[in-house]
Parts: sequence; C-alpha cells; structure tokens
Amino acid sequence: MNIDKTNVTGDKELFKPIPVSSPKDKPLLFFIRCLVDLQLKTIVDFLLPELASISNDIIDIGAGNAPWKSFLPQGVKYTGLDIKNANDFAMRNQEDIVYYDGGVFPFLENQFSNALCIEVLEHVPNTGVFLSEIYRCLKPNGKVILTVPWSARRHHLPYDYFRFTPEALEYLFKSNGFIDVLIIERGNDYAMVFNKLLCLVQSLFFTQEKKKLPFTILLGLSILPAALIFLLLAHVSMFFGMGARIDPLGYALTAKKPL
Repeated sequence: MNIDKTNVTGDKELFKPIPVSSPKDKPLLFFIRCLVDLQLKTIVDFLLPELASISNDIIDIGAGNAPWKSFLPQGVKYTGLDIKNANDFAMRNQEDIVYYDGGVFPFLENQFSNALCIEVLEHVPNTGVFLSEIYRCLKPNGKVILTVPWSARRHHLPYDYFRFTPEALEYLFKSNGFIDVLIIERGNDYAMVFNKLLCLVQSLFFTQEKKKLPFTILLGLSILPAALIFLLLAHVSMFFGMGARIDPLGYALTAKKPL
C-alpha cells in the first residue's frame, strides 16, 4: 500500500525536535537539557535502571544518534536499527547502526535478548507489523523496553501518526504475543502543564508574523513566570511522587516474549 506523505493539514513544523545525543558527548549540556526538557528527563529516569540490569545484547530500534548506548553495562553488545534517510531528521550515521528501507527487520528470528524502542512507535504507520517484527527478532524470554509520548505536540511532520493510551499499548502488545506487559506513566499533570506553557512561550517568542512580534513577545514574557513556576512544581512533584498521572507526558513499557 502506498502512503501519501503529504501533510494533509498544511501545518508547518516551525520547531523541529532536537536530536538526542549521548550524555557522554556533552554531559553538562545534557544535564541542563534534562532540567528543562521534561520529556527527556522522564525517559532518562526510566531507562537508567532498566538498561543497567540487562545483559547479553540489545537492538535499539529507531536508534537515531544512539544516545542510550552509554547507559548499557560493559559487555552488552549493541546493535542499532534506523531508516536509511535518518539524516533527514538531523541524525548522524554510525557504524554500529544498520540502515534499512523499513518493513521487515534485516535480522534473523530469535536473534536478540533485548529490544529498545524510544519515542518511535508514534511514527510507525503499521503498528502491528512493527511489533510483530520486534517479537520475531527477540529470543524467547527476551525483553522489550519502549517509550511513547502522550502530551507532546506533533513532530517530524508528516510522519507523526499516533498517540497511545496505556489501554491501547497493552492491547497491541498482548495481541502480538507479548506477556508480562507493564506500563507506567512518565511525568504528571504539573509536567504536562509546563510542557504546554513552554511550547506556547516558544511560539510567541518566535512567531513568523513579524508585525505581531512586539505583542507576542510581551505576551510571552507575561506567561514566562507561570512556566517557570510549573517547571519547579514539576520537578518537586515528580521527586516526591505527587501529582495526578491521568494526563502525563508519556508512557513507558516493558514486556517479554514468552519462553
């Protein structure tokens, strides 16, 4: 089936996502980014203990700049997988990443002990085929570690297809044969509000309607204090386990292929 890649709404993506690079490249910059980019912070908080406990090998699906490789224990064999035109999305080609045309993964059945898939599933038009490929390439008892956004603006247009509820994630993974599906929220309502305020302030400061710029900058400056307050509230509430989780930034999932 041919997919029409036209952005049917005609919207322009004025602020494209900044690719995530390894924290080893610029650790201070990565730390500062995590303070403000709560999507990234909640992903890091989830991945650090998950990746520290794995062994043998892992396939990183939608690897990008392979930022999570540095979280792996020594001795874990890393293999990345990404589409051939990944550099169109500001990703750097790397030797330990396999580039392919999409569809069937270029790997054998039961090849990997672990699979990693971070903020990729929303960009896959055929979710069922994609998950069946992850299942096929995992060894029995192999583990998949995955995150998806929930409260995130559309990005990488026109390749942003879905947002998944936890109920949808559980249904999709169990339908494709996975067991022990565990889903947790990333962030809370304070983090979600800050994320929206940050997007609003950014759009006001960098509007393309130049004639309105003095007004939008003034409006953005008036909203900025509220954004900073919610940034502080987000960090404090997440640290102490406070806040509602019905509308988080995203979801994190682990599941296994049965023996």
